[in-house]
Amino acid sequence: MYYVYVLQCADKTLYTGYTNDLQKRIKVHNLGKGAKYTRARLPVTLVYYEEVETKSIALSREHGIKKMTRKQKEILISTQNDLLEVF
Repeated sequence: MYYVYVLQCADKTLYTGYTNDLQKRIKVHNLGKGAKYTRARLPVTLVYYEEVETKSIALSREHGIKKMTRKQKEILISTQNDLLEVF
């Protein structure tokens, strides 16, 4: 399984990525060892994720989310807020 995720950075910007271990990846981001973009914007908070079957699907979905406007991403994020409380 792979995960496509959206993080909210300390400066309120959004970062989209994919991984096969979501909990580990978020920890890595918050240790300043993740993507260069998030290193300067710590801490980061998980605001959205999707579980997908393959790396190929994850890459495709990541690309699709990255092409969205901020408003479209906010709508996507709002559909999952309740689910994140258990993560």
